[in-house]
Amino acid sequence: MESINNEILNPWVSMWTKPRATIQQIVDTNPERLVLVLAAIAGFSQALDRASMNSNGDTLEWPTIFLIAAIAGPISGLITLYIGSALIRWTGHWMSGNASSQNIRAAMAWSSVPIIWALILWIPALILFGQELFTTEPPIIDATPSLILIFLGFAAIEITIGIWVIVVFLKCLGQVQGFSAWKALGNVFLAGLVVIIPIVIIVLGIAGLTR
Repeated sequence: MESINNEILNPWVSMWTKPRATIQQIVDTNPERLVLVLAAIAGFSQALDRASMNSNGDTLEWPTIFLIAAIAGPISGLITLYIGSALIRWTGHWMSGNASSQNIRAAMAWSSVPIIWALILWIPALILFGQELFTTEPPIIDATPSLILIFLGFAAIEITIGIWVIVVFLKCLGQVQGFSAWKALGNVFLAGLVVIIPIVIIVLGIAGLTR
């Protein structure tokens, strides 16, 4: 586990490389600091990513997609924050986790700092690619080798950030729970099972009744 010292950290920067020390500083000082704002902004960022992956631009113009993401994304982010933290705290108790819901919410919200920074990438991406960021077929990008390379560069950066966000989250969760990052992964996995298993049982039950 990462050693924690008395160094004063700027969480907008230190969360990238010192997630354990950073989240410890946050929960020691004010675990509610900007939690709702961060969850809402992260929800907006994730809504844009989903719109791109789902090719929503095939039916909607990109300004409309941004408007919908700006409304639905924060709501989704806040719902995920509260339901996710409750499930993680509940299943974490089975593994001797000792974090409060408040501290788990802080870990979830602040670990999204890299996602929030990644929003900056949308500015040059929209300038370069526009509507084709959200469409199934990108004819202009496909016809321009230089744009293809730039597009792949953006994709590589986003994938890297996405992977690092998971690492940061597990380290933050592990710190507040008193876990290693691997044990934190188990905590999240159990929380996911609590949601998935009842859904699978219901679906199988309905399928059985309709045969």
